[in-house]
Amino acid sequence: MIDIGTGDGRFVYQCARSNPNKFFIGIDPNTRPLAKVSEKIHRSPRRGGLPNVLFLQASVEDLPAELEGIADEIHIHFPWGSLLRIVCAGEQNGLRNLRRVCSTGAMFEAVIGFDPERDRSEIDRLGLSAKLIDSDLAAQYREAGFEVTEQGEIEQAELVNLQTSWARRLRGNQERNLIYIIARAID
Repeated sequence: MIDIGTGDGRFVYQCARSNPNKFFIGIDPNTRPLAKVSEKIHRSPRRGGLPNVLFLQASVEDLPAELEGIADEIHIHFPWGSLLRIVCAGEQNGLRNLRRVCSTGAMFEAVIGFDPERDRSEIDRLGLSAKLIDSDLAAQYREAGFEVTEQGEIEQAELVNLQTSWARRLRGNQERNLIYIIARAID
């Protein structure tokens, strides 16, 4: 499982603890938030260490060639900047890079949270529509090698199911719209 834009790595760490027989990779261009969890995974297992986790510094635009075809799952939770544009506008180069690291049939999940007022300048800067999910998004995903199987809104109450630091911060913020996209990697 690969978590793109992993932030502080909490989601990857929690998943790895719950699934010791599966390997997890967290990728983010900014390593500063990963410092604590990166140190923690190298401890002994009884002190929180996990041998089934790897954190990498990379952007979605420059994913390492060694990752090609290895992911059974890709998760992107609360993307921002270029990653948000890739996910919401169906930017082809970025989506193809994501597809490149997927095995055929891999599950792709993105969860987006935005406040139409507070985040207006970023939405405008990225050239996204006000509703964030464009009506022809499924066609753009298909062109890049993904079939969108589901998309919609998430209720605030469902945020407790996401083991991310951002999900924890956003709980109770009724102004923030929560959207998800689920797709499968196709040939």
